Amino acid sequence: MTITVYSTPTCPYCHMLKDHLKKKGVKFQDVDVSKDHEAAHRMISKSGQMGVPQTEINGKIIIGFDQEAIDDEIKAMASKASA
Repeated sequence: MTITVYSTPTCPYCHMLKDHLKKKGVKFQDVDVSKDHEAAHRMISKSGQMGVPQTEINGKIIIGFDQEAIDDEIKAMASKASA
């Protein structure tokens, strides 16, 4: 399972999202789009959105800290991996 979180250091929802993933024991790659401009351009081209946080789970983009959508996608990916 590949999870990428596009975030900035000053975004409170980004911190909430990353804390949520850590509590669930889920590994993720954190990309600071305020410093990595190439990643920011990739994020925008994938989602059409400039805001953070954005979570990419195996190619699916979730905008904002949508805990239910993120948890659902993690469950779906975990069940596929165990199948």
